[in-house]
Amino acid sequence: MAKNGGNSGASPQGSQGLQVRKNSFGARAIRDFKKNYEIYLILLPVVAFYLIFSYAPMGGIAIAFQDWRPGRAMFGAGARWVGLKHFKDFFSSYYFMRVLRNTVTISVSSLIFGFPAPIILALMLNELKSKIYARGVQTIVYLPHFISMVVLCGMIKLFVRDTGVITQVLSIFGFQPQNMLLNPNLFVPIYVVSNIWSGVGWGSIIYLAALTSVDQQLYEAAEIDGAGKWKQTIHITLPCIVPTIIIQFIMRTGQILSVGQEKIILLYNETIYDTADVISSFVYRKGLLENDWSYSTAVGLFNSVINFALVSVVNKISSTVSETSLW
Repeated sequence: MAKNGGNSGASPQGSQGLQVRKNSFGARAIRDFKKNYEIYLILLPVVAFYLIFSYAPMGGIAIAFQDWRPGRAMFGAGARWVGLKHFKDFFSSYYFMRVLRNTVTISVSSLIFGFPAPIILALMLNELKSKIYARGVQTIVYLPHFISMVVLCGMIKLFVRDTGVITQVLSIFGFQPQNMLLNPNLFVPIYVVSNIWSGVGWGSIIYLAALTSVDQQLYEAAEIDGAGKWKQTIHITLPCIVPTIIIQFIMRTGQILSVGQEKIILLYNETIYDTADVISSFVYRKGLLENDWSYSTAVGLFNSVINFALVSVVNKISSTVSETSLW
């Protein structure tokens, strides 16, 4: 028998190695980029935005552990590290319990009363038969979202002053006319109700989109079985959009301690600090008005860590109970 000569081709091991290199993540990424480079170019500004304005500033977290002033080095020999001093000062200060209590009160109240509002509005809009009327209603409820925050807060101040429209309407039911923004007990209701008014229309968009994916054959089968609109909503509509509701709830829970300072600062005054001052407005005062940069950064970092922990816990519970989660 004639013996085979030299190697007639690559060895199986070499072919496997070449195949692995072709299927590596880098090789697949390059092939995908060449195929869809237009999409990557469109994505580039978004990536650049988050890198510049979200990730790059994270290096400034270091000043929460320093006694830092403008012009002083943040790293290196010139940095003055103080460890957890600013965190301890915040936890032991008079303001800690006040701003934490107010932040949780406002955020939880907004969650309880504000979170279901877009869902209810979306369900109501979904039941409208006239498309023209539905679009008109949608336009009206969307408009407050596009009003400038400064203008919006100016309108709220006009509505709730002692001669305002809301105050006068409430006086018919026995409410004593007064500037409601000077009453500490009324700030949270004003904040929550105005948030619902300005955001319910915009917030309903995602639920309206989810409702379009519900199989219409399910409603037809339910009608044949004699189910009315209420039973169809309970047994078909809501279960079909539950994953969307859960995802939105998880994301909203992660903002428990992130009450925006813009609206608070535009509405509050010294007479209602006890109920209106929140973590974000406290950070604004300490950092920009009192120039205590390190202290305000420490408070902001505490806020972010708690929010991340809340998101992680709620996401874990959701994945365990309903198998729906962010990750």
